[in-house]
Amino acid sequence: MTAREDTPGHEADQDAPAPSAPPAPAGTAGPPAELGTEALRALSHPLRIRILDLLPSHGPLTASKLGEIVGESSGSTSYHLRQLAKHGLVREVEGKGTARERWWERTPGGFSISTVGKESPASRQTAEAVNMEFLRLRHERVMAFVRAGQGADEETLEKWQGATTFFAANKWATPEQMEALVVAWDRFVAEHIDPLSSQEDVPGTLPFEVHFDVFPTIDPAGNPL
Repeated sequence: MTAREDTPGHEADQDAPAPSAPPAPAGTAGPPAELGTEALRALSHPLRIRILDLLPSHGPLTASKLGEIVGESSGSTSYHLRQLAKHGLVREVEGKGTARERWWERTPGGFSISTVGKESPASRQTAEAVNMEFLRLRHERVMAFVRAGQGADEETLEKWQGATTFFAANKWATPEQMEALVVAWDRFVAEHIDPLSSQEDVPGTLPFEVHFDVFPTIDPAGNPL
């Protein structure tokens, strides 16, 4: 299984720490780079995954603000941010903050995490655990959005009705046909989603999330789930 995480697109900072697997350039069609073993090991901590999950929707944050959001001390979030920065997963925002109060953001380019080709069962288990945590957080956001809709006023519901959808399709296809869907999706991302990057300060914009999943609904023996 391979899971992919996108990041806000900004011009790459040449002084950013070199990651184990460099992020793919923003606006480039194709899968992002796969995390290396050391970066994956560094990411195998629920709080670090939570930090990476928060930064795209909240924008740059300080360790203190992150601590308030996740219920941890600023010393704890600062430590985890530094560990993520060592592997190029986050970076300091250039020209913002002070030596005592640094601002952090996700490093642009995205990354993928695969259980395929790992050198040991432990590495595969680590990759699977990290993927599962990202998927759990994704599901939490979907449920939070649905619950929020129960308390929204009619004007808000009408405004976002045409801009929100949940889509699922169940078909039969060969692995090659499924791969063609993923390739087409990569082209779509480069053409329609990447150009929306760096719009945090544009009036009227809100953080949004797009999900696209392609996976066989079979068990290891090939039986339908």
